[in-house]
Amino acid sequence: MTQTPTHPQAHAHITIPAKHPMVTVLGSSDSLLRVIEKAFPSADIHVRGNEISAVGDATEVALIQRLFDEMLLVLRTGQPMTEDAVERSVAMLRANGNAANGDGHGETPAEVLTQNILSNRGRTIRPKTLNQKRYVDAIDKHTIVFGIGPAGTGKTYLAMAKAVQALQSKQVTRIILTRPAVEAGERLGFLPGTLYEKIDPYLRPLYDALHDMLDPESIPRLMAAGTIEVAPLAYMRGRTLNDAFIILDEAQNTSAEQMKMFLTRLGFDSKIVITGDVTQVDLPSGTKSGLRQVQDILEGVDDVHFSRLTSQDVVRHKLVGRIVDAYEQYDSRQDQDGRRGRNGK
Repeated sequence: MTQTPTHPQAHAHITIPAKHPMVTVLGSSDSLLRVIEKAFPSADIHVRGNEISAVGDATEVALIQRLFDEMLLVLRTGQPMTEDAVERSVAMLRANGNAANGDGHGETPAEVLTQNILSNRGRTIRPKTLNQKRYVDAIDKHTIVFGIGPAGTGKTYLAMAKAVQALQSKQVTRIILTRPAVEAGERLGFLPGTLYEKIDPYLRPLYDALHDMLDPESIPRLMAAGTIEVAPLAYMRGRTLNDAFIILDEAQNTSAEQMKMFLTRLGFDSKIVITGDVTQVDLPSGTKSGLRQVQDILEGVDDVHFSRLTSQDVVRHKLVGRIVDAYEQYDSRQDQDGRRGRNGK
């Protein structure tokens, strides 16, 4: 007895234009093709010359066809496709049903992967995920933006790129980078050395990002002129920051009072980006995180935007995303066990 398939089978034929060598579409030694086959295990994908055919479930085949269309759009800009970019494109198409159906809503993988923020020494900084693009777009549209998410999601790095872009395009006259130095109790006096030497361990990640985005030789000159300022959060008190792009990093380690103090430093023609991970609070027990509290206070306030990134937006080694997920699952189990214990079960 012949069983009919549960889902209708579909066929797709994709013709790759001659101007795109097949190696750019399929990857060296078919590395990109293998990523696509792994992403769509139920479909049969065949290549003959510059023709690609796909047979399988109608929904999956439609996604495969859309994927190759998006890849060609990226390649048309002169940007190469990588295994990582193909995986992220598949994830975006699966997550964004509107974009996959082509009804004009939602950003497409090609729009995300070809949005350039900053180019320096032959390297271009751009968002790699849909949430990262929305985060970058929010920075353009709003005066205060919160970037909240786990390590490796590009919260600080992309904010720094937007700050440098704003400085270079003369939207602002200075960049101010700050972090709470909770490891030193926010009081740095007991550490040896000059102020620069004292703050260096806590602000080093910000310097590292600057070195990716600017000519390293220009950074000391810009800092000496006050065009770029890197300082602990405690040094922001009592100031009004005009005509500046201000980034508060590791904001989960601010107290509620510090967060209010920082937000009220906002001056004219300035922009603030606040980044942090609410699951990584290092404050003393009993001290409420300003980043956790501010979401309840400012959510819905005009010209304030909260961008939330997840483990799906981690752009470090793939294992980092899996580690973040594993810790979230562990924390969730611990919370459930704690609740059962309190209920006497």
